[in-house]
Amino acid sequence: MVARMLYGADPFRNIRRFQDEVSRGAARALEFPAVNVFANQDGVIITAELPGVRSEDLDILIHRDSVTLSGERHTETEEAQGYHRRERHGGRFVRTVSLLFVVDPNKVEADLVNGVLTLDLPRAEEDKPRRINVKASKGADHG
Repeated sequence: MVARMLYGADPFRNIRRFQDEVSRGAARALEFPAVNVFANQDGVIITAELPGVRSEDLDILIHRDSVTLSGERHTETEEAQGYHRRERHGGRFVRTVSLLFVVDPNKVEADLVNGVLTLDLPRAEEDKPRRINVKASKGADHG
């Protein structure tokens, strides 16, 4: 309040705004690519936003109950000397997603369309729940 009275505006406003932008940018950089994971008893569908990533620059590694996406994103202006604002960064990335069950790597399907990767990850048969039938023993006392 005193600062506003002395200077007419909050002198720290620009500093806070800059800190907020840096924080948001750092959080986005750590979470690249952004993913959604949809699960059911038969498997998992993962969608990942990968703008600027070509299929030949993308590696997908499946190991038991985890999926790792790695690759490199090229920006359209790699040679730019300066930016007015830069929120989309290029370079190498790695993102690992842990799943709730083991995936059958032989049945995985992957499609990259318009910068969105869709992974269809079927649950391994040996990892699916099985119903066990219980038999009553002959001559057992049911009382």
